[in-house]
Amino acid sequence: MNDLMSVVDWSRAQFALTAMYHWLFVPLTIGLSLIVAILESIYVKTGEQRWKGITKFWMTLFGINFACGVATGIILEFEFGTNWSNYSWFVGDIFGAPLAIEGLLAFFMEATFVAVMFFGWKKVSKGFHLLSTWLVALGVSLSALWILIANAWMQNPVGMEFDPAQMRNVMDNFWQVAFNSVAMNKFFHAVTSGWVLAAVFVVGVSCWLLFRKSNVDAAKSSMRVASWVGIIGILLVMWTGDGSAVEVARVQPMKLAAMEGLYRGECGQGLVGLGVLNPSKQPGDSNDAMVISLEIPYGLSILANHDPKSFVPGIEDLIDGYEVEQENGKTVKDISIADKIAIGKKAQEALKRYGEAREANDSAAMNLAQQQIKENYKYFGYGYLQSPVEAVPNVPLTFYSFRVMVICGGYLFLLFLVLLFISYSRPAVMEKAWLHWAGIISIPIVWICSQAGWIVAEVGRQPWVIQDVMPRGVAISDIGAGGVQATFIVFAAIFTLLLIAEISIML
Repeated sequence: MNDLMSVVDWSRAQFALTAMYHWLFVPLTIGLSLIVAILESIYVKTGEQRWKGITKFWMTLFGINFACGVATGIILEFEFGTNWSNYSWFVGDIFGAPLAIEGLLAFFMEATFVAVMFFGWKKVSKGFHLLSTWLVALGVSLSALWILIANAWMQNPVGMEFDPAQMRNVMDNFWQVAFNSVAMNKFFHAVTSGWVLAAVFVVGVSCWLLFRKSNVDAAKSSMRVASWVGIIGILLVMWTGDGSAVEVARVQPMKLAAMEGLYRGECGQGLVGLGVLNPSKQPGDSNDAMVISLEIPYGLSILANHDPKSFVPGIEDLIDGYEVEQENGKTVKDISIADKIAIGKKAQEALKRYGEAREANDSAAMNLAQQQIKENYKYFGYGYLQSPVEAVPNVPLTFYSFRVMVICGGYLFLLFLVLLFISYSRPAVMEKAWLHWAGIISIPIVWICSQAGWIVAEVGRQPWVIQDVMPRGVAISDIGAGGVQATFIVFAAIFTLLLIAEISIML
């Protein structure tokens, strides 16, 4: 059992390492592809050669990150087969479909037109070259779309049916998977956050050029374009973030409770703006959840349900089960996790009986067992949990990551407002060293913000690989912990060298 948990933990660590390195490059390529397309559009419209030079400069930085993103992304997909083969077997028919579409459609589009974008300046017309650049930007976003559809399906599994004969899930409605409401919010939130990240990157690099008094006019022009992309992007991030919060409240209430450090919810639940968790707090004890907190009245009820008087369950409510009548007369309720565990075990026992009946060629028993599986499958994954507390994610990591994301996002919003004001009303301020350093320092801040968002999304849904269906301990491959540890160290070294090389090439 200890070796099993070691394999699980090391497999999770390896996947997290790969995903976080991969996410250093992906949002930058998403946003830079858009900014490059805008810059080239300005060049084609004005005919000014300086805009062509600006476009080529940022296009080069896009290309470097695009290559690194492809390299880390391929490894990430391979890990589903090497470290998470049970998961791949159990839902491969569903999860593999959007990844296959991403490879065949989106990545093919990128690979085709990226060559024209980089090497076609003197070989094709201005119009066709511009079209190729926009198609690369579209292809990058389409790649993100299908990958995020796959990820969102893990958060909200829809469009599937369990087939006991195959002992796996099969897709029964592709459109439910493709247009999963969680996926749509996640896609637009991730893509627009990529716009913000790339805009900060362009601003930061431009500030470095201004600080060194190098290519001053190009740097100022780049900053103006990036600031517009950034302010539009961050407003859309806020809007899509609101939609994501509603979806989390609907399909992953435990994640929302962990994001807020909320153990007992109420109608008209406040939102913790700033707070410090009580490190000794455990579900079910009498300790206070917070050492100190600054709360926005009704904030969480508005965020989760767009209703200031609505009920938002906490961690202990979800563990124990609840039934609450709201002021609007509607009753909200859910059964306890102990009951879900019992239902999950019924589904697993029925699956075992189905296998025995199949071996005995007993059709009546097979049909009965299949019906019982279908009736109880909703909580199939809970049958693997030994205790209700296992369904609680890492509360401190989720809670603090969420606040880091929000605080950094607020800072970036103010940064873009200031930059736009200065660019058009106080252009002389663009020569000031304090502004240059503010832009440069913002580069690590935006990456911290981006990584924190993914930590909330992925750590907050633990222990589930597939929400309510498959916990992480069931999803792993039959491999030894030592092998995973060794590859973790190798990957950490390779990815770090890749990052160092990437930064060196960009510099």
